[in-house]
Amino acid sequence: MKRLLVFALLFVLAACGGGETQIAPTSVTVTQTESAATLQATSDAPAGETKTAAPSAGDFFSQMGIELPAPVCDGTPTLSQTEGPYYTPDTPERDSLLDPGMPGQRLVLVGYVLDRDCRPIPDAWLDFWQADADGNYDNQGYTLRGHQFTDGQGRFHLETVVPGQYPGRTEHIHVKVQPPGGSVLTSQLYFPDQASANQQDGIFDLSLLVQLEDRGGFLLATFDFIVNGN
Repeated sequence: MKRLLVFALLFVLAACGGGETQIAPTSVTVTQTESAATLQATSDAPAGETKTAAPSAGDFFSQMGIELPAPVCDGTPTLSQTEGPYYTPDTPERDSLLDPGMPGQRLVLVGYVLDRDCRPIPDAWLDFWQADADGNYDNQGYTLRGHQFTDGQGRFHLETVVPGQYPGRTEHIHVKVQPPGGSVLTSQLYFPDQASANQQDGIFDLSLLVQLEDRGGFLLATFDFIVNGN
């Protein structure tokens, strides 16, 4: 019996030996779905609490991997063109004209609004309207119609579809642009891949061609507007 008690005592002493207790350092593993911001917020949280940081979404350009080139500007105002018969005022404010299930080739139009000194203009108003992929305008509602304002860097972006042709016209997008306190420019934009139809269009102008790039899932069109200031 004594042997058993001594053996038990020795076992307890060995388990609680006089060596220093080793505490494994706390580690945090970032999974593929966990952002660095979330990791930092969790490590900074008080004990017993979970601190969740708002995700850093970034702006549209960084999300889409679009880097706007420096604007090419000689101070010549963008050419004015006819408004056409299908303009509707008081459009909704939005930078995407896409609706669920809308047919057509996805198009992203980006660029700057500049003054005649080639300086970007924040808060410039742009109003876009266009035909759908079949060349039809919505004259009852606001499909493929909307206005927006340039950001603090004078940039704009529009998500839409490539417009279709209708008799007598090549593919085009209508636009009105107005700097804060300035006059309204009304114009149209055209596509370089429609050379034959462009030449047959009575009001087509080369200066209003967008730069077009195929990004795989969408076409990227770039155009900078130069407007008269106030």
